[in-house]
Amino acid sequence: MSLPKRVQIVEVGPRDGLQNETAILSVEAKAELIEALARAGLTRIEAGSFVSPTAAPQMATTRDLLQLLGPRPNLRLSVLVPNLRGLCAALAAGAKEVAVFAAATESFSRRNINCSIAESLDRFFKVVAEARRQGVGVRGYVSCALGCPYEGAVAPRRTAAVARALKDMGCGEISLGDTIGVGTPLAARALVETVAEEIGLESLAVHFHDTYGQALANIFACLEVGVAVIDASVGGLGGCPYAPGASGNVATEDVVYMLNGMGVETGVDLDALLEAGVSVARRLGRAPKSAVARASASNEAKRRAIQAFEAQA
Repeated sequence: MSLPKRVQIVEVGPRDGLQNETAILSVEAKAELIEALARAGLTRIEAGSFVSPTAAPQMATTRDLLQLLGPRPNLRLSVLVPNLRGLCAALAAGAKEVAVFAAATESFSRRNINCSIAESLDRFFKVVAEARRQGVGVRGYVSCALGCPYEGAVAPRRTAAVARALKDMGCGEISLGDTIGVGTPLAARALVETVAEEIGLESLAVHFHDTYGQALANIFACLEVGVAVIDASVGGLGGCPYAPGASGNVATEDVVYMLNGMGVETGVDLDALLEAGVSVARRLGRAPKSAVARASASNEAKRRAIQAFEAQA
């Protein structure tokens, strides 16, 4: 079995995670979350988006957030932009990296951004061209890469065609998103192999939601093929407002725990990451969704119970 020696984690909690949460965090709370994630060793963090605040109320303060955080030489903060207007707002706020998002199915594309796949790619071509002219890096997402809430299973070739279009227009990295979390390991591996034939493995990242509990297994299958960039969300935050029933992203803590156990380097301090996840979950009024956080809390409770028993003995 051959695995990458090091994996880069793209932390998407502050954007893809928070956008589907009902509780609205303050700009200061979001900044504290990003600072905590950076202290844990995460160097790539998706900070927010410049979509309509009606569609994603949590993201309405992204401009203020970027200005509060300021430039970070050792931290890549990216933001999602839906069009040229969003790109201009992102550039004005000081963004140095942006992301665009297309879908692998017509139905999801129309529900999510109100246009066909072809229309979205035409729109993004202009966005990517201007971003590159301004010296800003661009990442591309392909939603519903394995399954669609409206059309069902998605053939790998359909996803590969969209990924190819994003790569050809200038996106430096393409993240394949299992938006509704229906993928299983062999399907995930087949998808990566098919897309890699089109754009090269070095350009790929994977983005799994954990709706059916398959995210870690899917990631492992992709690691075996050679994928070395993984999207994850602290505390398992997230979901998708246009994908009914989709649960949160795979939890960053669970990904790091698995990689640590396999001897794959990430540069992430798991204890510090757990603290960040617990803190943001408290702000949202609930417990973290990650299995590692639940296990750690249980172990801590047992430790305290033992200490209390020994103190009474």
